[in-house]
Amino acid sequence: MDPTDHKYFGIIDYVIFALLLVASMSIGLYYAFTGGRQRTTQEFLMADRNMKCLPLSLSLMATFQSAVAIIGTPAEIYANGTQYWFIGCSYILGLLIPAHIFIPLLYRLHLNSAYQYLELRFSKAVRVCGTVTFIFQMVIYMGIGIYTPALALNAVTGFHLWGTVLATGLVCTLYTALGGLKAVVWTDVFQTVVMFIGQLAVIIVGVQQAGGVSDVWVKVRDGGRISGIDFNPDPTVRHTFWTLGVGGVFLMLSLYGVNQAQVQRYLSSRTEKEAVMSCYMVFPCLQVALTLSCLMGLVMYACYDDESKPHVKSKDQMVLYFVMDMLQKFPGLPGLFVACLFSASLSTISSAFNSLATVTMVDLIKPHYSMTEAKATLVSKILALSYGIICLAMAYAVHMMNSSVLQAALSIFGMVGGPLLGLFCLGIFFPCANSIGAITGLAAGLVMAFWIGIGGFLTRMSIPVEGHLLNSTNTGLGVYENITITSATATIDSAQDQSSGPLGLHGLYSLSYMWYSALNSSVVILIGLIFSFMTGPTKVDDVTAGTVYPVVANTKLFLLKLLKPSACCRSTPERKVDGLEEVNGNVKEESGTTEVRQTFLPSHPTSYVEHETSV
Repeated sequence: MDPTDHKYFGIIDYVIFALLLVASMSIGLYYAFTGGRQRTTQEFLMADRNMKCLPLSLSLMATFQSAVAIIGTPAEIYANGTQYWFIGCSYILGLLIPAHIFIPLLYRLHLNSAYQYLELRFSKAVRVCGTVTFIFQMVIYMGIGIYTPALALNAVTGFHLWGTVLATGLVCTLYTALGGLKAVVWTDVFQTVVMFIGQLAVIIVGVQQAGGVSDVWVKVRDGGRISGIDFNPDPTVRHTFWTLGVGGVFLMLSLYGVNQAQVQRYLSSRTEKEAVMSCYMVFPCLQVALTLSCLMGLVMYACYDDESKPHVKSKDQMVLYFVMDMLQKFPGLPGLFVACLFSASLSTISSAFNSLATVTMVDLIKPHYSMTEAKATLVSKILALSYGIICLAMAYAVHMMNSSVLQAALSIFGMVGGPLLGLFCLGIFFPCANSIGAITGLAAGLVMAFWIGIGGFLTRMSIPVEGHLLNSTNTGLGVYENITITSATATIDSAQDQSSGPLGLHGLYSLSYMWYSALNSSVVILIGLIFSFMTGPTKVDDVTAGTVYPVVANTKLFLLKLLKPSACCRSTPERKVDGLEEVNGNVKEESGTTEVRQTFLPSHPTSYVEHETSV
């Protein structure tokens, strides 16, 4: 089977793909000309803080369920089996911790940008450093997120590369700039439904082509694609229970805990309770998305046994080659899957546009320039439009790179998230940390991230390779890891399982990419604490109220409820719990009842945004 033998779209396929773009644009136009018509920054950037939990949860899922994930996860399962499926275990803590720590703390501060927290907790310099780091992260990802599926589509179907890039980029830019966050969220909902329908349709038809469910099961079982739980503690093995289930928690926290694209959705909720519920509801959405992608990979393997395996040049081509080759005789189905693929791309890119416009306006422009609300809204729309143009320019820059550099750039997205997570954790959990420690820790974390990431990439590039399929994976949330090509008889993983293992710097460079966020965030916290103590730790009384999570108080409260649950239910208090009151997280007993209440802020809804100062 020659992947250069392009399969072409029929009229129905083109119609379905065009309907996706038209529907997405229509949603943006609807919110541009209804309601408040996006005349204020609160409506344009924060959806008037009036969003409900169901659309928010689907939008939260769609933001990082990118086209890269839809292409990469089935290819990973096809090549290496179902071990990657265990990343679903990390979703539990990866969503519970944001729901109970990050969301309440950030929501009660009445912020517009996650990085306003860094100024409240540390200083304006830390806030600017965090904002610039986030912008760097998302600008790189924007171009790649739109270029990768277009490149794959062009390679397999002959679909015009730059026509696809321009159509997707312009539609996404227009509805984001016109409709604001409301348009982004509701198009995410529509595009999520399209994603699920497209994947499900391909799986159903693929199972029929493979001979039925029982035949699929026999083929993937006999082919060794059903993986058991691997408890190997070696951190250099790319996929084990520990790398996926534990290392994945830190990756999830960097995405769903402190990333502006997600935090902005939490802050747009009507109430804190709905923000928390939206985070809870992401869990089943992510599990469904992961399951569909993994099932697609198994169906692909059942359809292509070892003798009929397609000799594709790139992992990016595998899924689309399967769709176009096996499902060509079903009119409209290839177009439906391509609509599914580009729905994922649109949802990710539009979220990036909106979050970048928000942080640029709130963190970099508004503190330094006073302007009317109408002018601020206009500037926000221009920013969203400008980032759309930058996205297209970035896609062209990616086009000028070779595929290895493309994959390295995708890994950068994962590497930057870890230091940002460490920066927020330093402020939230360590009252003694100061701004010098925060900036130094962030710098050290970024240096460590790029040192290991680039060093590991160059090390793997220097290893001789042979084989047919590029053994690569992604986080399931839009991050690829460049892994060496493997053959059926020799793989990197088996080499690393030997007793000797990689040593020295080679061992560090061989670290599984799933540990990047954990390592880099730990470096930020460790270096940040060291420099904070060297330069004089922050006094507890000097920390802004509501910016530190009361770990000790909440631990005591939890133990009290766990050991003596009846003590929290009596109508008349018989005892007082000592040591539950902290400066930045008061846990008080109200008079006349023993109901314990946790508060981060004073009861009055003061917005700390109003107290921002310029340099």
